[in-house]
Amino acid sequence: MADAAELPRSITLVGAGKMGFALLQGWAARGLSGAGVTIVEPQPSPALVSLAQERGFRLNPENREAPRALLLAVKPQALDQVAPTIAGEAGSDTLIVSILAGKRVADLSARLPQARLFVRAMPNTPAAIGRGITGAFAAPAVDTENRALAETLLAAVGEVVWVETEPLVDAVTSVSGSGPAYVFYFVECLTRAGVEAGLPEETAARLARATVSGAGELLRQSAGTTPATLRQNVTSPGGTTAAALEVLMAGDGLAPLLERAVAAAKRRAGELSG
Repeated sequence: MADAAELPRSITLVGAGKMGFALLQGWAARGLSGAGVTIVEPQPSPALVSLAQERGFRLNPENREAPRALLLAVKPQALDQVAPTIAGEAGSDTLIVSILAGKRVADLSARLPQARLFVRAMPNTPAAIGRGITGAFAAPAVDTENRALAETLLAAVGEVVWVETEPLVDAVTSVSGSGPAYVFYFVECLTRAGVEAGLPEETAARLARATVSGAGELLRQSAGTTPATLRQNVTSPGGTTAAALEVLMAGDGLAPLLERAVAAAKRRAGELSG
């Protein structure tokens, strides 16, 4: 994980919604403070205002200078509105880290013509508790120093995985970026199935939530064991788990359903470009 000494002295965060705020909290947790951090957020939450006051960050100042790093965390649809307001700060030596789903380096470069150091990244919502994972791609102009700087910024909220070609960022978006929603929906469905099996709703919800969170933690702590092995470890031949897995692993079961879901998310990420 990064520490305050590794973080740049000047950072501008554009957009401090859930993900932008999570990153800001991660930087603050590693000791970052002072007026070198500028936050551009037209609708600051009370939590953001409090954090900015506590750490001495500049929130929506009238005058801004080009920072060492500028992190774009607005909604993809807001890029056209935001870009003209920050173009003057996005210079040739400023590292631009974008977490805008679907917006490619070419899209960013067209709107920030002076900039050349672009990193596209896609974190996910567990970043809010420091357990996120981010997939990132560095444009060709990004050297080793700036790539390390981008990783330092992103690692404040979890793991960072680099992909070597830009189209793979859309695949990252569809797997890990959107993935937490798939897991949460699975818990919803498992809860409903428990109710259909006769459990009270509160009991079914508690069982489903604890099962998924516990299994996830077991998976995390069993890094040297494949998910398939973990699955086999709890599957007795001819038992109850095997009966359920026959349904989930059928030709029309969970695998093709997830493949279609991931493909749909990836397709949508592509549609957001431009």
